[in-house]
Amino acid sequence: MDQLMAIRAFARVVETGNFTRAADSLSMPNATLSKLVQQLEAHLGIRLLQRTTRRVTVTPEGREYYEKTARILKDLEDIDGAFTAIRGQPHGQLRIDIGGSTARDVLIPALPEFMARYPDIRIDLGVSDRAVDLIGDSVDCVIRGGPLADSSLVARQIGFATLITCATPGYLKRYGVPASPQELNNGHRLVSYLSSDSGRAFPFRFARQGEKMEIKAPYRLGVNESNAHLAAALAGLGIVQTFTYAACEALRTGQLQEILQAWRPAPYPFHVVYPQNRHVTHRLRVFIDWLTETFPARINVGSE
Repeated sequence: MDQLMAIRAFARVVETGNFTRAADSLSMPNATLSKLVQQLEAHLGIRLLQRTTRRVTVTPEGREYYEKTARILKDLEDIDGAFTAIRGQPHGQLRIDIGGSTARDVLIPALPEFMARYPDIRIDLGVSDRAVDLIGDSVDCVIRGGPLADSSLVARQIGFATLITCATPGYLKRYGVPASPQELNNGHRLVSYLSSDSGRAFPFRFARQGEKMEIKAPYRLGVNESNAHLAAALAGLGIVQTFTYAACEALRTGQLQEILQAWRPAPYPFHVVYPQNRHVTHRLRVFIDWLTETFPARINVGSE
């Protein structure tokens, strides 16, 4: 038995909660991973995992063994990472998750510079507005905007975006230009952004000279993906709140017109987020450092 490999296999099952996902993350057949865990249990003479047809749970002894061996695995990764950094360029695979419009308008246009600087890093980019399970889905980091509720994650702030309220000139000619946020309740058609997790509509937020306001008027259309949300505005379906980096080209060409500019809400924070108990590899560290350099300017495009 390769004891180190068996420990790594067991750790991934604990972290992902699933043999199949653990095997995928280690690029090995499910049967091989299962055999490694069985061999480790036989070697230790204890049951580490309880398996049923529906789920895998960690025994108390398995939890204790995981916590102690996790420190050893982290120390080994730190040693490997230190020597990798000394040898030269970081290499390997990075799994990154990001929202739709942020990928299209901010990250992807900047990636050629990163990939030219680090040619030995391969990126798997997951693009979705839905929250992912960083551990279970074996994602190295996610880029997200807004407040962070999960205290088990490490978050590094990488910039602020500006939210604007806008609609097509055709819509505004038909329904009028609101002079205040309250007027959105008076016959206007709103296109709301829906949470991919809860399905609830985010309120329209406004701020002026210290005064804050939220409008929760009934919406005509709700959309749970950022690119489609902007497309609905461009189709003249109603008023939206979106980021300047997403709408700047449409604003420049006159397809969209900003309204209620004096009521722009406070800048919206963006973070790169990664698991607290996962080793920060050399490739992830250079990616996060690059994001911190690159992201702020790109996310503020069109915010003037």
